[in-house]
Amino acid sequence: MRLFDSRRAPNPRRVRWFMAEKGIEDIEIVQIDIFAGEHRTPDYLARAGLANVPALEIDDETTITESIAICRYLESVYPEPNLFGRDPREIAVIEMWMRRAEMLLATPLMMSVRHGHPALAAIETQVPAIAETNTAAATRAMKLFDRRLGESAFIAADRVTIADVVAFTGIDFARMVKFAPAPEHVHVARWIEAMRERPAASTGV
Repeated sequence: MRLFDSRRAPNPRRVRWFMAEKGIEDIEIVQIDIFAGEHRTPDYLARAGLANVPALEIDDETTITESIAICRYLESVYPEPNLFGRDPREIAVIEMWMRRAEMLLATPLMMSVRHGHPALAAIETQVPAIAETNTAAATRAMKLFDRRLGESAFIAADRVTIADVVAFTGIDFARMVKFAPAPEHVHVARWIEAMRERPAASTGV
C-alpha cells in the first residue's frame, strides 16, 4: 500500500494520526506538495480521481480517497487497537460523535483557515466573510464538546477513537488563525492537553 500524503493539510494528518495510534509502519508514504500543485498533475488525478489528499493506493486498480474512508479500510486491515467501535451500540455512538466533530468543528475550522490565513491565498480564492462565519460556528460548537468532555475523558468512548482524531486535528490546524477554546471551556482544554501528550501528536503539521 502507498499513502499519498501532504504534511501541510489537516485531512492527511487524520490518517497519519490514525496510523500512529495503531502502530502502522508498513505503508509507503509519498509526499504531495499541494502548494506546488502536485495534487493536480495528470498522473495524480488518474490515480485519485480528484485533486484531493490523502489517497491510499491499495492495489493496481484501487485508490481510496477521503480520510475517513481510508481510516475505515485501515481499521479492517489492522483491527487493533479499535478506533471505530467494538459492538453495534459503540459503533453508532462513535459514528454520531465523529459526524458531529466533522460537521460542527473540523470542517468549519478548516474553512476558517482556508479563507483566513494569508498563506492559503496561494491555493484558495479567499472570502473573509466565510472565515468569520465558520469561526463563529465552531466557537458555538465548542459548548457542546465541552459539555460532553465534562462527562467523558474522550469524546465518544472511554478511549481515543476516530471522533477524537477528527476533532483534535481540526482544532490544532486552526491554531494557524489563532483559534482556541474559550477560558470557560475547561473540559475541552483538559482534553486538548491529553491529546497533545499522545505519541501520535508528533504527526503534526
